[in-house]
Amino acid sequence: MSILKEQYKLVRLTRENAFAFCEQLEAEDYTKELNGFGWGSIRTLHVHVADCYQAWLGHFALKKDRRRADPETITNVPEMRKQFRLVDQLVDEFLTFYQQDYSLQITGSVPWQKEEERLSALWLFTHTVTHEFHHKGQIVSMARQLGYTPVDTDLLTPADMDKYL
Repeated sequence: MSILKEQYKLVRLTRENAFAFCEQLEAEDYTKELNGFGWGSIRTLHVHVADCYQAWLGHFALKKDRRRADPETITNVPEMRKQFRLVDQLVDEFLTFYQQDYSLQITGSVPWQKEEERLSALWLFTHTVTHEFHHKGQIVSMARQLGYTPVDTDLLTPADMDKYL
């Protein structure tokens, strides 16, 4: 198994820890729009993160049609987990496809640029994972603003991982 697949397992466990915390939020707080955050609610941030994986790994790298989720159709964390199961399948497909050479350069169009972009598979994987962690930090900040005390959502220790394995 590739090192990036192993790394993504750690990302998934950390995501599960954040989802478990989000399940403790009142339902209306998960979808509540907050000022000062570009994506509005915790739910829409989760959808945005899933869409980033779809856009970069699925559409850009694997040349697949993009599956965009409608935030309004997802009202709770169990439904969001279903979205991320699709993401997990996509990441596995991407890592399997490029596992022979993560330095392989992939060329494709980016909606906000005139010129095509050329990016490595490693760059695309790193971007999507760090993008998720960036927005996980925003989710924690949003939860604090809503009056909750979040769990530590950094990378889990081996002892913490056991409860999700």
